[in-house]
Parts: sequence; structure tokens; C-alpha cells
Amino acid sequence: MASNFRPAFAYTVVYVRDVARSVTFYEKAFGLPVRRLDESHRWGELESGETTIAFTPLHQHETDDLTGSVQTSAGSRTGERQSVEVCFAYSDVDAAYKRAVENGAAPVSEPEEKEWGQTVGYVRDINGIVVRMGSYVQPPKHA
Repeated sequence: MASNFRPAFAYTVVYVRDVARSVTFYEKAFGLPVRRLDESHRWGELESGETTIAFTPLHQHETDDLTGSVQTSAGSRTGERQSVEVCFAYSDVDAAYKRAVENGAAPVSEPEEKEWGQTVGYVRDINGIVVRMGSYVQPPKHA
């Protein structure tokens, strides 16, 4: 039986210690407009194209009681890698990287051109999450 079931990727939810601070940081460091920050500061959303980046507290009864509590590592800010990486595409990666660092992102790796033709740089956000900033990937040219 054929199905017309085709989901759209709607959200990436990032669990953070301070929702309002994280939303403000992403707005300033990465240029993402704020879509919503609720009055309780327990949910925030950023405009990011086809999908939404959402922030919610690390611990809340709605999810902890259903799926277990979010686990974090003590060294995530400086050395250990989180289990998620946020990636943004920019037409000017060098300017985006500079803006992110000037607005509080911790530098990890300055932008460089990769063998596949994409320019990529890495920073850590204020929660220790790795953020990859890359140029738009061009489709391969057929001869």
C-alpha cells in the first residue's frame, strides 16, 4: 500500500541552562532572528529557514518524567563534545565566524577550505555545543 506520509523536519530542540540567554546569544552571534521567547523563559525559538531551532531548559517535568533527564558532561565547555552539532550555512563564513567570536562564541577552528570545496569553521556556543559554520555546498558539476 502506497503512502503519502512524508514528514517535514520541524524542530531541533537544544536543552540549555538558560533559555533567554541562549536565544539572545544565537541572535547576536549567528544572526538568527528570534521567533518567540515565552514569558516563562522555558521555550524560545529562532528563525532558521525551513526548520526551527528551539531552546528549552535542561530539566523540566514535561520531558524528564517521560524520557528521563538530560545528561551533561562537566567538560563539555572545553573538551568533551556534545552529542549534537548545530550547523549554519553562510555566504561569507569568515565574517560569520568573526561575528560569532565577537559575540561570545569560543573559537575552535578558524574557517578553512575543505577538500570538497566548502569553507568551514567551528566555534562553541555558551552551552558548550559545537557550532559549524560553512559555506553553501555546491552540487557536483557533471561533465
